[in-house]
Amino acid sequence: MKPEHTPTHVKAPHGASTTEITWGDGARCVYPNTLLRGFCPCAHCQGHGGTIEFVPGGNSDLRGLETVGFYALKLVWGDGHETGLYTFEYLRGLSKKPEVTTFRTSEST
Repeated sequence: MKPEHTPTHVKAPHGASTTEITWGDGARCVYPNTLLRGFCPCAHCQGHGGTIEFVPGGNSDLRGLETVGFYALKLVWGDGHETGLYTFEYLRGLSKKPEVTTFRTSEST
């Protein structure tokens, strides 16, 4: 897996409005939970194909987070919604959104 698609640390404190992911290439990205919830990639939120779009609404209180294999995160939202699997590649792609703050660490290559 490419370093830019390999998380080395995920920080999602209970009650926080953001989720922070540090990637293998040294980038540290701070994602607003509202953005992650709105871009939930599941079929219920996005339909069964086509372009993934921001879907407003839904509870953006992040209640749980699990790794799925070596390729994705499963996020559990305050309203119980948990069917979206956020692949690491998908999450890194979301880091290009203007709402996401990206920092470069001194460990970057």
